[in-house]
Amino acid sequence: MRTRTLLPALLATALATGGLALTSATTADAATVIDVSTAAQLKSALTAAVPGDTIHLADGTYTGNFKATAPGTTSARITLTGSAKAVLTAGGGYGLHLNGASYWTVQGITVTGGQKGIMTDTATGVVIDSVTVHDLDMEGVHFRKSSKNGVIKNSRIYDTGHDGRGMGEGVYVGTAGDLSDRSDQVQILNNTIGPGVGGENVDIKEGTTGAQIIGNTFDGSGLTGANYDDSWVDVKGNDVLVEGNKGSRTTNNGYETHTQQSGWGCGTVFRNNTSDLTGSTGDKQIAFNVTNYSASCPTAVHSSNTVTGGKGLTNITVTP
Repeated sequence: MRTRTLLPALLATALATGGLALTSATTADAATVIDVSTAAQLKSALTAAVPGDTIHLADGTYTGNFKATAPGTTSARITLTGSAKAVLTAGGGYGLHLNGASYWTVQGITVTGGQKGIMTDTATGVVIDSVTVHDLDMEGVHFRKSSKNGVIKNSRIYDTGHDGRGMGEGVYVGTAGDLSDRSDQVQILNNTIGPGVGGENVDIKEGTTGAQIIGNTFDGSGLTGANYDDSWVDVKGNDVLVEGNKGSRTTNNGYETHTQQSGWGCGTVFRNNTSDLTGSTGDKQIAFNVTNYSASCPTAVHSSNTVTGGKGLTNITVTP
């Protein structure tokens, strides 16, 4: 079997702390598992990671801003894993920044305390699974700078947007006003988002295509009205599927589509969503508010969607 020599930074950390352990040899088919228990070890492990590696966090608090730049591959992903008691705590900035770090899996850990929770930039195929993200100044999880084919699933996001500017979205895809940000085909699956999310639970920006928002539970109790946030989901990208979600507690509507740039905010399909608008006080109070609808910019609100409370299902013709 072929083994990999650890990079000097990782060896130095191991010698200094005595807490870094190799638990399996690297081969062509199975790479190193690196156990870490301190912030310094984690930073070194993130720097030294190569395709196939798994970085395992012991339970505990890891204080700082953590960044990965080395990509994995489709056949040899890099994994950062730990329990919910392995907590990355930042005093500002990004808790975890995957910058060019394609084909990473982030699993199980908690990220809290920073400006933003998990930021993915220019990274393809990132999977964020079963994490907890909370108590942030701004958004929880952000796919940005053409981070394609990303997944956030089975996770809990709450108490975001503490700076009060309405920039505390739970999951944010793309960049406002930047059509060059093609963070396409992002999947947002089976998450619990809210309470206390100080923006939309999910915001899909213009320039992005093919997002899927499926099986989530939304709580809009944190909506502030700043930056027009008055719904659980705001779709400004194209060809988005919104299916099988449950939402409660909103200030106005459940889901909205908008055209911020010509040719965008089109092709959304809404199916099998359950909306509870009880307590809504906005001007429309409907489950699906479609703000731009035409033959060239279609939206489909299917009859399988249901609503309680509020003033109705949608402002467009319902699709059988």
